[in-house]
Amino acid sequence: MGSSVSRRTVDLSQYPNLVVIYLGMRVNALTGIKTLLGFGPKISDEVARKPDGLLLHEAFLFSLFPPHVGMREYWRDFESLEQWTRSEPHKLWWQSFLRDSKGTGFWHETYFRRGGMEAIYDDVPSPIGMTQFAPAVPAHGPMFSSRRRLGLEGEAPPPPVSDEAA
Repeated sequence: MGSSVSRRTVDLSQYPNLVVIYLGMRVNALTGIKTLLGFGPKISDEVARKPDGLLLHEAFLFSLFPPHVGMREYWRDFESLEQWTRSEPHKLWWQSFLRDSKGTGFWHETYFRRGGMEAIYDDVPSPIGMTQFAPAVPAHGPMFSSRRRLGLEGEAPPPPVSDEAA
C-alpha cells in the first residue's frame, strides 16, 4: 500500500549563509492598537521595495487577544539583514520605538543555517519564545546588538541608537 503523502524538502545549497528571523509586535495597552495598525502599511511598503538580501517575507497572527502579529523573513546572509536594519526607514522606526514603544512590545529571534541564534525582547511583559525556558538578561553592553549577541567578528555598521540612549 503506497503512501498518499507527498513529502518534499528543499535544496539550500545556494544559500549557505541563510538567516531566518521571526519578529513579533504585541499590543500591551489600548494605544498599542493604533501603533500596530500603523506599522502594517509601512512594512508592506518596505517589503515591496525589495531590500537587497531579503528572499521572502511572510506575515502571520500569533493571537487576537492580546493582539500579537508576527513576520518570518528569510535573508541571504546576516550582513544584508544587518545593513538593512541600519538604513532608513528601519533605523528611524527603531529609534522611535526605543524612545517610546507606544503601547506595544517588540521581539525577534534569529536563526542561522551555519549555526547560532540570538534574540531580543523589548517591552514584552510576559515570557514568550526563548524567554520561556532560558533566563532573560538585560540587553546592554555586549548584549545590545545582534552581532555582539552572536559573537560575530568584524565591524558592525553604526547602530541606529546607542546603548546609552536605549
